[in-house]
Amino acid sequence: MDLGKPMKTSQLIKAIIEAEAESKRMEFYTLGSGGHYSEAQKRYATARAQEIGVRATVRLLRVPRRTLQRWLREKSITVKRCPDWVYEWVDKRRKGREKWERIKYYIK
Repeated sequence: MDLGKPMKTSQLIKAIIEAEAESKRMEFYTLGSGGHYSEAQKRYATARAQEIGVRATVRLLRVPRRTLQRWLREKSITVKRCPDWVYEWVDKRRKGREKWERIKYYIK
């Protein structure tokens, strides 16, 4: 990061998000002692997956997706792929696209 030049807002936001993600990643890795994942790490990862979803947890902690899914299956925990707001956002976006398609055909 160049201290002589001010950062753009988008760059600043990305830097803040990455710093937060790095702190959570370090918290996850400090729970273990190296080698195999500890039970504390598994508990932390499964709790995060229940909060933010499997895919987001995988990106956040940089743990293989299949490993996280195996931990969830072992504890009989079912987690959606994405949080509920994602499904709502996709539905709203689809309806908007359909509306603009109707308008486009109406204008012609």
